[in-house]
Amino acid sequence: MAAVNVESREERWKRAVVGELPPDFLRIATPRELQEQADCQAAMALYQQQALSSYVPTNSVGRLSITVAQAKLVRNYGLTRMDPYVRIRVGHFVFETQTDPNGGKTPHWNRVIHSQLPAGVNKISIEIYDECSFKMDELIAWAEIPIPEKVLRGETHEDWYPLSGKQGDGLEGSIDLVLSFSTQSIVYTPQLTPAPVVMVPSVSGPPLPVYVAAQQQQMQQQPPANPQVLQISEVDFKQVQEMFPNIDPEVIKSVFEANRGNKDKTINSLLQMTD
Repeated sequence: MAAVNVESREERWKRAVVGELPPDFLRIATPRELQEQADCQAAMALYQQQALSSYVPTNSVGRLSITVAQAKLVRNYGLTRMDPYVRIRVGHFVFETQTDPNGGKTPHWNRVIHSQLPAGVNKISIEIYDECSFKMDELIAWAEIPIPEKVLRGETHEDWYPLSGKQGDGLEGSIDLVLSFSTQSIVYTPQLTPAPVVMVPSVSGPPLPVYVAAQQQQMQQQPPANPQVLQISEVDFKQVQEMFPNIDPEVIKSVFEANRGNKDKTINSLLQMTD
């Protein structure tokens, strides 16, 4: 029996791996790292798909521009100030803003997002997350926002939209968005730039909008009219840009369009965004 045990141990040693251990040996990945790996894999899969050829989705009716300006939340969850960021879903396209470190209850992003608008999609989904270091990012607020008809007709629209969350429906605060639409589609070309990520909806998050075939058919039969081109004074634009050098020019342009080119109203809107 002793000889058999010795032989078994020798056989096990022969099967042992000899050499340097991998860097992640005995290392436990945090939930944040697992999430980043999943997002990275999804982004790489989409990039490889897009790299095959330039394309415009066949069901796209145009380009929807969304300026995510700021939010006012009713509560700060956690012991420290929250680090909020926004995730936006337009059909199957998903985009994220940058994180506002220590943004707390009054985060500012001033981020412009351009997305294809698929036929039949008449709502966008908004989710605000608190970025966490040692656990999964926490969903703190959400909303489903109908795209106004006047936006689809070519007008630029700015408004505060109520947010839902732990406090109840429409009671978590509000978010400031500027929406505009153009019938000119976005052509995706192979390039190493951040691309919209196709993601599986979160089970714990709010329900995503469902679009029926009748709505899709109506959108296809009645495409939006060509938007009117709004002329913005170059002098006014430069003056406002000099007054707000830390705000992205695309954001200033969107606010100008939302105020129909009125400089005074644009300045007041930008002052509210920077409060």
